[in-house]
Amino acid sequence: MGWLIIVGSLPIAILGYLGQDVISNDFRSLWLIAITLIIFGVILGIADKYGKSQRDLTSLSVRDGVLYGFAQSLALIPGVSRSGATIAMGRFLGYNRQAALRYSFLLAVPAVFGSGFYELKGAISQGGDTGVFTMAETLLATGIAFVIGYAVIAWLLKFVSTKSFAPFIIYRIALGSLLLILLATGVV
Repeated sequence: MGWLIIVGSLPIAILGYLGQDVISNDFRSLWLIAITLIIFGVILGIADKYGKSQRDLTSLSVRDGVLYGFAQSLALIPGVSRSGATIAMGRFLGYNRQAALRYSFLLAVPAVFGSGFYELKGAISQGGDTGVFTMAETLLATGIAFVIGYAVIAWLLKFVSTKSFAPFIIYRIALGSLLLILLATGVV
């Protein structure tokens, strides 16, 4: 499993590093974010409804790890949920909800820590100050986020064992639609 996490993490690490200027500058449109919220909500809905639930993590292959990794790379586009994209890929590949969710969360560890350490390196090079928050505040916020994230993951694993991803799909589509309306009317 460790090797499959490494294999699944390579695409986002490579594409994130190579595309950091495009991601930071060209992908920051609220229109893009609204559209990707809706599109990937629909994709998750289709994957959850039509994805077969025949496989568990014992059947995870290198090919599947790479495909999961490319799905995770889509999260470099704002509005695309990293976990939503990887869960959708897992469901399309035939994994049951729990397996798709579990591997998605395992893939999050190197991706989140990698991007966090990359940003931390930048903060340290600026004298340990992130510009808005001190290093101590950043570390405290990171610790709190870890504890809350762990609790949410535990709850979510129980939730999806008996229910679909419908609440998350509805949330994404509703938020994206609201954002499009606000942008079209000039409110935002």
